[in-house]
Amino acid sequence: MAVGIFDSGLGGLTVLDACSKRLPDVPFVYLGDQAHAPYGVRTADDILDLTKAGVQRLFDAGCDLVILACNTASAAALRRMQESWVPEGKRVLGVFVPLIEALTERQWGDNSPPREVAVKHVALFATPATVASRAFQRELAFRAIGVDVEAQACGGVVDAIEDGDMILAEALVNSHVDALKRKMPEPEAAILGCTHYPLMAEAFQQALGEHVTVYSQANLVAESLADYLDRHPERRGPGEVSMFLTTGDPARVSSRATQFLRRRLDFHAA
Repeated sequence: MAVGIFDSGLGGLTVLDACSKRLPDVPFVYLGDQAHAPYGVRTADDILDLTKAGVQRLFDAGCDLVILACNTASAAALRRMQESWVPEGKRVLGVFVPLIEALTERQWGDNSPPREVAVKHVALFATPATVASRAFQRELAFRAIGVDVEAQACGGVVDAIEDGDMILAEALVNSHVDALKRKMPEPEAAILGCTHYPLMAEAFQQALGEHVTVYSQANLVAESLADYLDRHPERRGPGEVSMFLTTGDPARVSSRATQFLRRRLDFHAA
């Protein structure tokens, strides 16, 4: 009864790892679209087309429920897919909402009117496409009022992580945090709005300072998925075998993914 996890590259493995630990009996089918990564510099229409193709591949693999473990896809494509594309009996979920619910201290499914929350100044670090979509601000406005969000587009970080160049990735993180602080000198919380960024969480925390609460997505998404499957067990698809798929070079992606999670992962051609 497989659940699909889709990402433009390796970042979604942070979500997969957390979900696998939280739900060890659920098989997951992971698809990384390395052939077209990174998504963060593409147009919204391009992201929509690529995301639909990836999600369809996961439907074909026996997944009735797919998580877009890619903030860029969640921001630029999810709403349009849900409105006019997702077939009956299938479901596609994003990764923004669990994060925002944690930030605003709301329970899953709480549809009450937006209210004031403790945190007033939030830094958002994300890809250029996610920042341009303003999807985070839109979802936050459904749940909270009076929150000032300053977004910083973090160009280059995903590429550096995918290439395994963590020294460059850390340098870029420091540069982007400096740029954010020039616009918002005293953020109270920071959102790592890309599933690649948890790998750099320590660098973000150090650059921001210990007084800033840094929110990362993987464990929050895993808890939300567990709750969702408790309430909708019929959403577990007919697939029974965990798989790792890529549109890129399987050998190269397998090597990178193994370094990424520090355990052996074997990817196959999608």
